[in-house]
Amino acid sequence: MDIGNRIRQLRTKNNLTLEELASRCELTKGFLSQLERNLTSPSIQTLEDIVEALGYDMSKFFQEEEDEKLVFTDEDYFVDVKEDSTIHWIVPNAQKNDMEPILLELAPKGRSQEISVHEGEEFGYVLSGRIQLINLDAQQKMTVKKGQTFYLKGTFSHVLENDGTQNARVLWICTPPLF
Repeated sequence: MDIGNRIRQLRTKNNLTLEELASRCELTKGFLSQLERNLTSPSIQTLEDIVEALGYDMSKFFQEEEDEKLVFTDEDYFVDVKEDSTIHWIVPNAQKNDMEPILLELAPKGRSQEISVHEGEEFGYVLSGRIQLINLDAQQKMTVKKGQTFYLKGTFSHVLENDGTQNARVLWICTPPLF
Protein backbone atom coordinates (compact mmCIF):
# COMPACT_ATOMS: atom_id res chain seq x y z
CA MET A 1 0.00 0.00 0.00
CA ASP A 2 1.16 3.52 -0.82
CA ILE A 3 0.77 5.05 2.66
CA GLY A 4 1.80 8.54 1.58
CA ASN A 5 -0.73 8.64 -1.24
CA ARG A 6 -3.46 7.28 1.05
CA ILE A 7 -2.76 10.04 3.59
CA ARG A 8 -2.91 12.67 0.82
CA GLN A 9 -6.19 11.23 -0.53
CA LEU A 10 -7.86 11.29 2.87
CA ARG A 11 -6.47 14.74 3.71
CA THR A 12 -7.83 16.24 0.50
CA LYS A 13 -11.10 14.35 0.88
CA ASN A 14 -11.47 16.04 4.28
CA ASN A 15 -10.56 19.44 2.77
CA LEU A 16 -7.54 19.82 5.02
CA THR A 17 -4.33 21.61 4.14
CA LEU A 18 -0.98 20.12 5.12
CA GLU A 19 -0.72 22.81 7.76
CA GLU A 20 -4.14 21.98 9.26
CA LEU A 21 -3.41 18.26 9.43
CA ALA A 22 0.06 18.90 10.87
CA SER A 23 -1.48 21.05 13.59
CA ARG A 24 -4.03 18.36 14.49
CA CYS A 25 -1.30 15.72 14.72
CA GLU A 26 1.30 17.94 16.40
CA LEU A 27 3.68 17.30 13.49
CA THR A 28 5.43 19.65 11.12
CA LYS A 29 4.07 20.52 7.71
CA GLY A 30 7.40 19.49 6.18
CA PHE A 31 7.29 16.04 7.77
CA LEU A 32 3.75 15.43 6.46
CA SER A 33 4.81 16.62 3.02
CA GLN A 34 7.66 14.11 3.04
CA LEU A 35 5.27 11.37 4.18
CA GLU A 36 2.82 12.10 1.37
CA ARG A 37 5.68 11.95 -1.15
CA ASN A 38 6.97 8.70 0.40
CA LEU A 39 10.32 10.30 1.25
CA THR A 40 10.06 9.13 4.85
CA SER A 41 8.07 6.58 6.86
CA PRO A 42 6.07 7.23 10.02
CA SER A 43 6.28 5.23 13.21
CA ILE A 44 3.19 3.20 14.06
CA GLN A 45 2.22 5.71 16.76
CA THR A 46 2.66 8.67 14.37
CA LEU A 47 0.59 6.91 11.70
CA GLU A 48 -2.13 6.19 14.26
CA ASP A 49 -2.19 9.89 15.23
CA ILE A 50 -2.48 10.96 11.58
CA VAL A 51 -5.18 8.41 10.82
CA GLU A 52 -7.17 9.45 13.89
CA ALA A 53 -6.88 13.13 12.90
CA LEU A 54 -8.30 12.17 9.51
CA GLY A 55 -11.31 10.57 11.20
CA TYR A 56 -10.39 6.94 10.55
CA ASP A 57 -9.11 3.97 12.49
CA MET A 58 -6.18 1.84 11.34
CA SER A 59 -8.31 -0.99 9.94
CA LYS A 60 -10.35 1.40 7.80
CA PHE A 61 -7.20 3.25 6.71
CA PHE A 62 -5.68 0.05 5.34
CA GLN A 63 -8.91 -1.22 3.84
CA GLU A 64 -8.70 -1.13 0.07
CA GLU A 65 -11.42 1.05 -1.40
CA GLU A 66 -13.40 -0.45 -4.22
CA ASP A 67 -13.36 1.51 -7.42
CA GLU A 68 -16.75 3.14 -7.64
CA LYS A 69 -18.49 2.29 -10.87
CA LEU A 70 -19.17 5.44 -12.86
CA VAL A 71 -20.48 4.19 -16.19
CA PHE A 72 -23.44 1.85 -16.60
CA THR A 73 -24.78 -0.01 -19.63
CA ASP A 74 -28.11 -1.66 -20.31
CA GLU A 75 -26.59 -4.89 -18.95
CA ASP A 76 -26.45 -3.21 -15.52
CA TYR A 77 -30.08 -2.04 -15.59
CA PHE A 78 -32.86 -3.71 -13.66
CA VAL A 79 -36.16 -3.67 -15.56
CA ASP A 80 -39.60 -3.95 -13.95
CA VAL A 81 -42.31 -4.61 -16.55
CA LYS A 82 -45.88 -3.90 -15.48
CA GLU A 83 -49.14 -3.92 -17.41
CA ASP A 84 -49.03 -0.31 -18.60
CA SER A 85 -45.52 0.82 -17.66
CA THR A 86 -41.91 -0.31 -17.58
CA ILE A 87 -39.35 1.07 -15.17
CA HIS A 88 -35.66 0.82 -16.02
CA TRP A 89 -33.45 1.39 -12.98
CA ILE A 90 -30.53 2.79 -14.94
CA VAL A 91 -28.15 3.17 -11.99
CA PRO A 92 -27.97 -0.05 -9.94
CA ASN A 93 -28.53 0.34 -6.20
CA ALA A 94 -29.28 4.05 -6.59
CA GLN A 95 -31.34 4.00 -3.39
CA LYS A 96 -28.02 4.37 -1.52
CA ASN A 97 -27.32 7.62 -3.39
CA ASP A 98 -28.79 11.08 -2.95
CA MET A 99 -30.78 10.83 -6.17
CA GLU A 100 -32.35 8.06 -8.20
CA PRO A 101 -32.69 8.21 -11.97
CA ILE A 102 -35.05 5.91 -13.81
CA LEU A 103 -36.22 5.56 -17.38
CA LEU A 104 -40.00 5.25 -17.36
CA GLU A 105 -41.89 3.90 -20.35
CA LEU A 106 -45.64 4.41 -20.36
CA ALA A 107 -47.93 2.64 -22.78
CA PRO A 108 -50.90 4.62 -24.13
CA LYS A 109 -53.21 5.30 -21.17
CA GLY A 110 -50.42 4.01 -18.90
CA ARG A 111 -49.80 5.55 -15.52
CA SER A 112 -46.84 5.71 -13.15
CA GLN A 113 -47.00 4.82 -9.51
CA GLU A 114 -48.33 7.57 -7.28
CA ILE A 115 -45.62 9.68 -5.68
CA SER A 116 -46.74 10.95 -2.28
CA VAL A 117 -45.64 14.16 -0.61
CA HIS A 118 -41.94 13.89 0.26
CA GLU A 119 -38.95 15.93 1.35
CA GLY A 120 -37.19 16.24 -1.97
CA GLU A 121 -37.29 17.28 -5.58
CA GLU A 122 -37.89 15.66 -8.96
CA PHE A 123 -36.79 16.33 -12.50
CA GLY A 124 -38.16 14.75 -15.66
CA TYR A 125 -37.25 14.94 -19.34
CA VAL A 126 -39.69 13.54 -21.90
CA LEU A 127 -37.64 11.60 -24.45
CA SER A 128 -40.59 10.55 -26.63
CA GLY A 129 -44.36 10.93 -26.70
CA ARG A 130 -46.11 13.18 -24.22
CA ILE A 131 -47.34 12.82 -20.68
CA GLN A 132 -49.63 14.49 -18.24
CA LEU A 133 -48.10 15.49 -14.92
CA ILE A 134 -51.10 15.25 -12.60
CA ASN A 135 -51.19 17.05 -9.26
CA LEU A 136 -53.50 14.71 -7.35
CA ASP A 137 -54.03 17.16 -4.49
CA ALA A 138 -55.26 19.99 -6.73
CA GLN A 139 -56.62 17.76 -9.54
CA GLN A 140 -54.49 19.77 -11.97
CA LYS A 141 -53.00 18.36 -15.20
CA MET A 142 -49.99 19.76 -17.04
CA THR A 143 -48.93 18.48 -20.46
CA VAL A 144 -45.23 17.76 -20.98
CA LYS A 145 -44.21 16.94 -24.57
CA LYS A 146 -41.14 15.37 -26.16
CA GLY A 147 -38.13 17.58 -25.50
CA GLN A 148 -39.76 19.34 -22.54
CA THR A 149 -38.91 18.98 -18.88
CA PHE A 150 -40.59 19.23 -15.50
CA TYR A 151 -39.07 20.14 -12.16
CA LEU A 152 -40.97 20.03 -8.90
CA LYS A 153 -40.63 19.90 -5.16
CA GLY A 154 -42.32 17.02 -3.38
CA THR A 155 -45.04 19.20 -1.89
CA PHE A 156 -47.96 17.42 -3.55
CA SER A 157 -48.98 13.89 -4.52
CA HIS A 158 -48.70 13.25 -8.25
CA VAL A 159 -48.51 10.74 -11.08
CA LEU A 160 -47.41 10.73 -14.69
CA GLU A 161 -49.95 9.55 -17.24
CA ASN A 162 -49.66 8.91 -20.97
CA ASP A 163 -52.79 10.33 -22.56
CA GLY A 164 -51.40 9.88 -26.08
CA THR A 165 -51.67 7.06 -28.63
CA GLN A 166 -47.97 6.15 -28.68
CA ASN A 167 -45.56 5.04 -25.97
CA ALA A 168 -43.96 7.77 -23.88
CA ARG A 169 -40.45 7.60 -22.43
CA VAL A 170 -39.36 9.82 -19.54
CA LEU A 171 -36.02 10.19 -17.80
CA TRP A 172 -37.16 10.80 -14.22
CA ILE A 173 -34.82 11.70 -11.37
CA CYS A 174 -35.88 11.89 -7.74
CA THR A 175 -34.09 13.00 -4.65
CA PRO A 176 -34.17 11.31 -2.25
CA PRO A 177 -34.73 7.96 -3.99
CA LEU A 178 -38.43 7.07 -4.10
CA PHE A 179 -38.94 4.28 -6.62
